[in-house]
Amino acid sequence: MAQAIEEWYKQMPIITRSYLTAAVVTTIGCSLEIISPYNLYLNPRLVVKHYQFWRLVTNFLYFRKMDLDFLFHMFFLARYCKLLEENSFRGRTADFFYMILFGATALTGIVLIGGSIPYVSETFAKIIFLSNSLTFMMVYVWSKHNPFIHMSFLGLFTFTAAYLPWVLLGFSVLVGASAWVDLLGMIAGHAYYFLEDVYPRMTGRRPLKTPALIRSLFAEEPVVMVRAGNVRFAPPPLLEEEEEEAHQD
Repeated sequence: MAQAIEEWYKQMPIITRSYLTAAVVTTIGCSLEIISPYNLYLNPRLVVKHYQFWRLVTNFLYFRKMDLDFLFHMFFLARYCKLLEENSFRGRTADFFYMILFGATALTGIVLIGGSIPYVSETFAKIIFLSNSLTFMMVYVWSKHNPFIHMSFLGLFTFTAAYLPWVLLGFSVLVGASAWVDLLGMIAGHAYYFLEDVYPRMTGRRPLKTPALIRSLFAEEPVVMVRAGNVRFAPPPLLEEEEEEAHQD
């Protein structure tokens, strides 16, 4: 069992493995009171006035208590982050890292802006950890890239992957969780999907081109795309009758 888990962990792509490890270590550290969540949560005042810039990162690593909800989000993180990195972003580790960076930046910006808007500022002020929202963003992007995959929710009903974010949002509402956490992830995910996939098809421009600095951080192996025009097939072997006719000619 332990060997199987170790093998599964080693086979994870680098970004998924790094994020999952950081999230589990941080959450366990807080549960054992080795780390204090008060040093991790997003606090704009402490970031700006006291230069505690690490909060811009650590608020994405803590997933609250180690309960069923924690296991639920770890499952989605390990599954959909891995699927994105291995399939949609195969051979494009830098682009995948840039997607996560874009999502984290967009979520932080939404919370900060929302906290300054009357009538909703109190709601956004309560969102001090964005780890669940970032995970939900990955689920949303995956669903956009794989809209026709058939899925089942707890064996109760089936649906296509395009509706997965909405099914999970409905489930969160049913169990009494804040819908804003999932909605923020959907907003950030849709913003990325539009700018990366929809807008380039409409205009031929790609506004989310990964910076050269980020590309230099990752050694990527080129993915060879096989096309019919680039492949020369050897002629099939001659049958005995055809060989005889060839010799006679």
